[in-house]
Amino acid sequence: MPKTAAVIRHVMFEDLGLFAAPLVAAGYTVQYRDAGVYGLAEAFAADLLVLCGGPIGVYQEADYPWLGEEKRLLATRLAQRRPTLGLCLGAQLIAAALGARVYAGPVKEIGWGTLTLSVDGAASCLAPLYDVPVLHWHGDTFDLPAEATLLASSPLYPHQAFAVGGNVLGLQFHAEADPARIEQWLVGHCAELAAAGISVPALRARTAEVAAQVRAAAPAVLGGWLAQLS
Repeated sequence: MPKTAAVIRHVMFEDLGLFAAPLVAAGYTVQYRDAGVYGLAEAFAADLLVLCGGPIGVYQEADYPWLGEEKRLLATRLAQRRPTLGLCLGAQLIAAALGARVYAGPVKEIGWGTLTLSVDGAASCLAPLYDVPVLHWHGDTFDLPAEATLLASSPLYPHQAFAVGGNVLGLQFHAEADPARIEQWLVGHCAELAAAGISVPALRARTAEVAAQVRAAAPAVLGGWLAQLS
């Protein structure tokens, strides 16, 4: 039987990106589901679940009531330690479903920057990201879940990546972001960029500078995680 990977999108252009090809190469059939549009129960029963990013907050249930269902389904899945990957908002959802606090941070972190890997992080699937810039694009942060292992930090935010056992991985940053598609991000988040005082031409130029490193590292990260799933 083919393995299924359900991918929950919260905004259309924040998808698997550079993680798509290695996921298919590992034998998964990818099924996208758009949060708030389709029922999610079937997606949360897939062999592997990926929760993508988005510009809303985990705590905004009053505005986006379907977030409650998403967190409830996620909590059930995580209790079984089924393979689950969270990207940015997805990592925050995992943290919330594990009982950790998610909240607005002191400053927006937007742009390409390197990570500081913990000892555990350097021995994990994140090892290929050593000294490789990743795309940061968030204003919210989270407390580290009690049962989680911290894998990476940045100068602005100490909780950038965590694992719960071998099957659950949360990445606050966008290791999956494809530099070739940066224009979708620049247009889709234009209001946020303007409010944060981020130069669009400068971010575009920096993306071109790091593109080769990013394209080489991303498949290695996901491939390493997939290889150790139980």
